Amino acid sequence: MGKRVITIDGPSGAGKSTISRILAHHLGYTYLDTGAMYRAVALKTLRFHLDLRNETELRALLSNLNLSFKGNKDGFHIFLDGKDVTHEIRTPEIGMQASYISSNAVVRETLWRIQRQIGEEGNVILEGRDMGTVVFPDAEVKFFLVASPEVRALRRHRELLEQGKSIEWQEVFEDVIKRDVNDTKRDLSPLRPAEDAIIIDSTQMSIEEVKNTMLKILKERMLRA
Repeated sequence: MGKRVITIDGPSGAGKSTISRILAHHLGYTYLDTGAMYRAVALKTLRFHLDLRNETELRALLSNLNLSFKGNKDGFHIFLDGKDVTHEIRTPEIGMQASYISSNAVVRETLWRIQRQIGEEGNVILEGRDMGTVVFPDAEVKFFLVASPEVRALRRHRELLEQGKSIEWQEVFEDVIKRDVNDTKRDLSPLRPAEDAIIIDSTQMSIEEVKNTMLKILKERMLRA
């Protein structure tokens, strides 16, 4: 059936990472969390106190960007300059910085290049904000996963508490709303479903239900191919 590219886009907290990892393991595909890439770059810009308006400094930082990945059934790990930053990048501060820098053309072009190189190998599931609209407009199957802001904030709050972080649900909810505005209103590659994307609302669905729905669709698409 050839080498396939599957994209899963959607807003923060819709469950993209969890379902992408599960599907990749089930299918034996490579899984790439592209949102983690933006978070890693965000972390580096904060470490260097970089002024994002200074394109010269930003290009210099990105030219020395050292990102690597390791994914398995237990999770996705991202390494920045040789250090595992998987948990360090999962804070509201990094999330907001990532949402902000994602509107920067220099950052996006750099990461798009890396993402496309990985996608060219085929049999990969890429999750993010613009995988199906910009990075892989010709992907075989494009999903767009959504959920209500309240449910997304609840999921994110639970995740942060499990990581030992102390934070109020209201703060997480406000962060979700801010990120939605940033992601959907930016001029460069705003968050939106591709015209041929399959939209799945996970608000009242379990991960198992989402997985089974997507697998059914994938099976039908692959049989027709």
